[in-house]
Amino acid sequence: MYLNRRTALKLTGAGMLGAMTPGLSFGKKEEIIIGHNSNQYKVRMNWGMLDAGQNPVNNCHEMVEDAKGRIILLTDETKNNVLIYDKSGKLLESWGNSYPGAHGLTIGGDGSDQFLLIADNTRSQVVKTDLKGNVIFKIDYPKETGKYDYPKQFVPTETAIDPNNGDIYVVDGYGLNYVIVYDQHGKYLRHFGGKGPADEQFNCNHGVLFDTRKGQKDTLLITSRQDNCWKRFTREGTYVESIDMPGSFICRPVLRNNNLYGAVYRSTSEANEFSGYIQIVDKKNKVVSTPGGSQPSYKNGKLEEQKKQDPMSVFMHPHDVYVDVDENIYVAQWASKKTYPIKLERV
Repeated sequence: MYLNRRTALKLTGAGMLGAMTPGLSFGKKEEIIIGHNSNQYKVRMNWGMLDAGQNPVNNCHEMVEDAKGRIILLTDETKNNVLIYDKSGKLLESWGNSYPGAHGLTIGGDGSDQFLLIADNTRSQVVKTDLKGNVIFKIDYPKETGKYDYPKQFVPTETAIDPNNGDIYVVDGYGLNYVIVYDQHGKYLRHFGGKGPADEQFNCNHGVLFDTRKGQKDTLLITSRQDNCWKRFTREGTYVESIDMPGSFICRPVLRNNNLYGAVYRSTSEANEFSGYIQIVDKKNKVVSTPGGSQPSYKNGKLEEQKKQDPMSVFMHPHDVYVDVDENIYVAQWASKKTYPIKLERV
């Protein structure tokens, strides 16, 4: 049963609940604090809440930040596919009514030349727009690969932009699980991967990121969500390693400084509507904090299986995170009863 914050405090008391749940505590004025070690956060449940009659959301899929410091949210609600907030959670702008399968959101370019890549898995397209929503070009299903017979086989979930030359990497997470590479103008270049059990294949390649941290040589991190891991590849498509997160159905990797962040929409042991937590991975590929989940523990160098550990039910299927310059985390959620994003304020 869902135990909301007010009910939980009434039934158990803040001190008892915090004692029962490592990684969850209360600060001043009964603030909820989640996370582990040095990565702990105050929960701001109402950060992105708006008037649902004016600016509704359905599934809140992904978030990015533009050069002006605005937080851009993508939802598959066609009354306003894109909601643009300031850091306080105030709505600044909204647009978009033609993306019924809006799923992946990537920002590229610099300054006034910034643009968005929207992966729409209903339209079977990736669409490049400016920050006002004007369409620049579209990428249709990749028939050039010889792997796709018709458009609906292509169900793109995410994109990444090569920081060196602007090439676009598209992951087909809900389709045939290929990674398809295009130049900056949308011209097909190559592909790799596909669905399967081998190291170089995927089982729901849901997200993709260029890892630009020192020592990674601009490698790609690509989700294999049903395998509970991220996989590292060269930009040409050669498999390098896996970052295993047993029990965690992890979504796309997000980079801030030397840490990787990812939303887990559910764990292996729990698949109810109040599932999910956040993973924080350090530069050594070790999970150091799991806000909303069990404390990360390693045995013989391997991460032990994790699960949700949050009686306050802060999360409902986290789908993506954005991490700002102050390392605050903004959480967009899927199948969450049309709720708005949550902010986790770094302690």
